[in-house]
Amino acid sequence: MNTDLRIIRIREVEALTALKRSTIYKKLSTDKTFPRPIPLSDSNSRGAPVGFVLSEVLAWIESRIEKREDR
Repeated sequence: MNTDLRIIRIREVEALTALKRSTIYKKLSTDKTFPRPIPLSDSNSRGAPVGFVLSEVLAWIESRIEKREDR
């Protein structure tokens, strides 16, 4: 499956990044490089379902690894 088209939920993002849900949402407000969520419904209410593009999450992880290698 094409990772550019695969949407994953927050639990998969947690597993891939080793970050907790609260840290992910904090990064969304403070880290412009962190992948942005995609609304999965038309609801704007808090707790409305969102997903993330798998390829964007993987690219963010790779960028973190590259930063480590630059040190």
